[in-house]
Amino acid sequence: MTIRKLPAAIVAATLAIAPVAVQAAPVARAAAPAAEENELGGTLLWIAIVIGVIIGAVLLLDDKNDPVSP
Repeated sequence: MTIRKLPAAIVAATLAIAPVAVQAAPVARAAAPAAEENELGGTLLWIAIVIGVIIGAVLLLDDKNDPVSP
């Protein structure tokens, strides 16, 4: 094996061994209880949408369409 093929061989071996190593690892995680859900729900999204609509309406309905040069 030449020196140029050595990094490719190392990468191939790492990719082949990685899934086996992950499966062999012990699982010690437990699911977190979902008793306290987020009370905002989708409220923050709706507030952002309303603010965006208001800003868009103000920009579109602005009557300052006067020409720059007299």
